[in-house]
Amino acid sequence: MTYVEAEIATQPAAWSQAAALDLGPLPRRGQRVAVVGCGTSWFMAMAYAARRESLGHGETDAFQASEFPRGRGYDLVVAISRSGTTTEVVDLLAGLSGPSLAIVGDPAGGAASVAGTAIAMPFADERSVVQTRFATTALALLRAGLGEDVAALASDARRALDVAVPLDAAAVEQVTFVGQGWTVGLAQEAALKCREAAAFWTEAYPAMDYRHGPIAIAAPGRAVWSFGPPPPGLAAEVIATGASFVSGRAGDTLDPMAELILAQRFAVALAQHRGLDPDAPRNLTRSVVLDQR
Repeated sequence: MTYVEAEIATQPAAWSQAAALDLGPLPRRGQRVAVVGCGTSWFMAMAYAARRESLGHGETDAFQASEFPRGRGYDLVVAISRSGTTTEVVDLLAGLSGPSLAIVGDPAGGAASVAGTAIAMPFADERSVVQTRFATTALALLRAGLGEDVAALASDARRALDVAVPLDAAAVEQVTFVGQGWTVGLAQEAALKCREAAAFWTEAYPAMDYRHGPIAIAAPGRAVWSFGPPPPGLAAEVIATGASFVSGRAGDTLDPMAELILAQRFAVALAQHRGLDPDAPRNLTRSVVLDQR
C-alpha cells in the first residue's frame, strides 16, 4: 500500500480527532474573516469560506496566500498549511498586524510561530507529497467550529472508503469536476488530486459556468463529475455530447466532503493504471519553499 492510500484510509479517524480539539481559536459568528492557503489548502479555504457564509456565520473571503489584499481589514485571518513552511503563507502571517490563526500539521514549520494563534494537528500530517488527510481534516476542524456534526461526516467518510468509485480509471481519458457554492472548492481539489497523483487531464468549474465554454471539450470517453446535485438540465446536456455524467455520492446522503475521498481514490487508481507512483508525483515537493535571495 502506498503512503497516500494509507492516509486516505485514516481520514474518518482524523476528522473525529480534529473535532475533539479546542475550537476556541476558530472564527466566531459575526467576525469578518479571510482564509488563505496555497494549492490544496487554498481550495479548502474556498470551501470553508463559502460554507461559513452560507450558514450565516459572517462575511468570509478566501485567497491564495500571495494574492491576499493587505490593505483590507479583517477581524481574523486564518492560514491553512500542512507543513507550516510554505513561503507565501509564512511571509503573509509575519507581515500581518491584526489577529491571525495558523492551522498546521507540523507546529515546528514556522507558520505556527509567526501567527497570533495556532492549532496543530500532527495526527493529520502526512508523508505523501500529495495532500489528502491533512486537507480534509483541516476542513473538518473548521466545520466543527461552525457547529456541524463531524461524527456524521466521519461516518460518511467510512462509507466513501467502501463504496465503488463511480468512474473506471481504464476507461476515461478526461474528467471535469463541477460544484456549486462551497463544493466548488472541493471540485477544484478533486481535479488537482488527479493532476498531481496521475498527471491526468482534469478541469474544474462552478457547475453553472460549465455551459459557458468548458462543455466544448465534452466527448465520448470523457466525463463530468458533479459534487452534489447538478443544476437542472446539465446532466442531459453533457450526456448529449457522448460524455458520461456521474455523481460520486453513495445514494443521496453522502456529504460532499466525504465524496472527495472517492475522488482521491480515483486519483490513486488513475496513477496505478498509468504506471505511476502516486507517492512520487512529477515535478512536485511536499512544500514549496522559495529562495528569495
